Amino acid sequence: MKFAFLGTGGSYPSRERMTQAMAVRYKGDVLLFDCGEGTQRQMMLSSLSFMQIRTICITHFHGDHFLGLGGLVQTMQLNQRKEPLEILVPEGGRRFVEAFLTLGHFAPRFEVDTVELEDGATRRYDGFTITAGALSHSVPTVGFRFEENERTGRFDRERALALGVPEGPAFSRLQRGESVEAGGRTVRPEDVLGPARAGHSFAYITDTGPTPRAAELGRGADVMVMEATADDSLTEFANQWGHCAATQTAQAARDAGAGELYIVHTSARYKEPEPILGQARATFPNTKLPADLTEVDYPWG
Repeated sequence: MKFAFLGTGGSYPSRERMTQAMAVRYKGDVLLFDCGEGTQRQMMLSSLSFMQIRTICITHFHGDHFLGLGGLVQTMQLNQRKEPLEILVPEGGRRFVEAFLTLGHFAPRFEVDTVELEDGATRRYDGFTITAGALSHSVPTVGFRFEENERTGRFDRERALALGVPEGPAFSRLQRGESVEAGGRTVRPEDVLGPARAGHSFAYITDTGPTPRAAELGRGADVMVMEATADDSLTEFANQWGHCAATQTAQAARDAGAGELYIVHTSARYKEPEPILGQARATFPNTKLPADLTEVDYPWG
């Protein structure tokens, strides 16, 4: 799995950061989370292909989270896209997508399926799920949780050999959940596999003020991507507009028991990661504040 932080700024582009967008490649498909202004060009500068996007997840309909959508879809069509595109949105968002994608003398010639998700709704895919959770913002907003399906337990090679299973295709069959005949007996997967393991997961949470739903979406996640629009000196101001400050974001990651925290959607007033990064790390040490076009690989999927 690869994370590409395409745009990490909030509200409007700056010299340092484009507006919000994050792409994730998983088993050959690309999932796009938000699509702020300039997203398609940021993807062209990344290692990911916009033509491989299967699903776009829009958290809400403020411009810095969706204004790149129209241009991206038009460019897909100009590049002869035929595959369907799915767009997940909060309740009431379908009308915005339909209006935006038909502005001007344009209408997509490939299927675009816009799906509204209520709080707690889950979409199931091949090998993973995406769940939406309502956040605390000034307009209807959801965060998203990606979760792999449960994985098989670890394969015990020594146990398999002791049971007479020859190394090679029989090992693969057992790991796929098939029984094999070996050593004059039937060897079942449960004879050589450990307990099932939870799949990997990450949460994408922006925009929001402090809310227990943030920690709930990120519960036990390997990675939590969450906004911190301001540093702690502007906490009250940030909360007034439905945003979090640095320590509040770090507290959500700590309460969730997340493995790592990536802070995004920082205000254009901040030219450098500090003071937001330092304040967040004081509460949740494993915090990063990525620059635009930062890419991170994980051995998932």
